[in-house]
Amino acid sequence: MALTPSQRVTLVKQIADRLGDEDWPLIDLTLKEFGLPITDTWSGSKENYLIQQVGGATDTVLMQVAAHVGYEIQGIEQSPTFEPPFWTKGQLRLFVSHLAAHRVFAGELQESLAKYGISAFVAHNDIEPTAEWQTQIETALGTCDALVALLHPNFHESRWTDQEIGYAMGRGVPVFSVRFGQDPYGFIGRFQAFNGNGKTVDQLAHELFLVYLTHKQTERSVASALVGLFEKSGSFNTAKRLMGQLEALQYWETGFSGRIAAAVEANGQIEGSWGVPARVAALVESWKQKGI
Repeated sequence: MALTPSQRVTLVKQIADRLGDEDWPLIDLTLKEFGLPITDTWSGSKENYLIQQVGGATDTVLMQVAAHVGYEIQGIEQSPTFEPPFWTKGQLRLFVSHLAAHRVFAGELQESLAKYGISAFVAHNDIEPTAEWQTQIETALGTCDALVALLHPNFHESRWTDQEIGYAMGRGVPVFSVRFGQDPYGFIGRFQAFNGNGKTVDQLAHELFLVYLTHKQTERSVASALVGLFEKSGSFNTAKRLMGQLEALQYWETGFSGRIAAAVEANGQIEGSWGVPARVAALVESWKQKGI
């Protein structure tokens, strides 16, 4: 499906807005990975640079870059994407890089993140004993939306963890780390790091959620996942908890308003959760006032 001129302008603007906050090396890396031109002689703003370099992309590449930064225009038919079985459909895909000695902690984090619409890949939990484990890990790295490294002592000595981080960085997906006695090093030292010492798994999961909730490359996936979870609320308390998360969103699409309004009528756990129907109406109205 060919893009209209209006759709192309919208995609170029969204790409420039979302990538424009990144450092120059990551901007150029992203452009190169998608086969787009770069230059070392630019003297203007990052946003104008991106408009210039991305503006000549084919429709296919333009949509791919837009999807990479977390944006797509409704109504545009997308090419079918590969869906590995270890990802939960419709959720943010997070690769958890960890040492084998701490796989239990990583597994607990995986379970806690699921409450926020984040599907976490933990190698020792998600790879079947008969599977070609290296292929599975490479597939997860090639399809994840973000990576978080659990920096326990001796993390840097692992044969695999640095390669996992390098793979994710090469794709341009967000890479964060959590300190558990090992400080960030090398290239990951310039990315956001969390202090995991003394925190429960649930506390760490919540902190990660708040970051992915507002990061321009992940906000759309998190927002869509939360709307989906809200629609399926299985209890009054779940509906109320998810309602609070929806109210914290900074990204919204027109379709979200109709979906959560319909969920009030279709799901008795939402309709019967005290105060939630009124909060849904207020949230829909607030986004309507913003033109969405």
